[in-house]
Amino acid sequence: VQLVESGGGLVQPGGSLRLSCAASGVTFSSYVMRWYRQAPGKEREWVATIGNTGSNTNYADSVKGRFTISRDNAKNTVYLQMNSLKPEDTAVYYCHAWSLDYIYWGQGTQVTVSS
Repeated sequence: VQLVESGGGLVQPGGSLRLSCAASGVTFSSYVMRWYRQAPGKEREWVATIGNTGSNTNYADSVKGRFTISRDNAKNTVYLQMNSLKPEDTAVYYCHAWSLDYIYWGQGTQVTVSS
């Protein structure tokens, strides 16, 4: 089982990035997918959740209205569109797959928001 994140990088405040997480070795549509992030010196925190079919989404208050989580079950991929980025969004972003029986994490992708 692999979750591989991509799309991170350096962006100026107010900019946008789109993260992707490609899953392999799992029945992707069976998993609730989440994004988490961990800033230097801080605990990992939940960012967003999307249900199996993509019809239900939830967001942390800190990103609500700026970030959008989506998924394409045909491509086994979950996305995180991040707009109006702030320096406090700087973190390593992790993809997370959850089912009743299994939990998987990706290796993370670095997002740095700085001028």
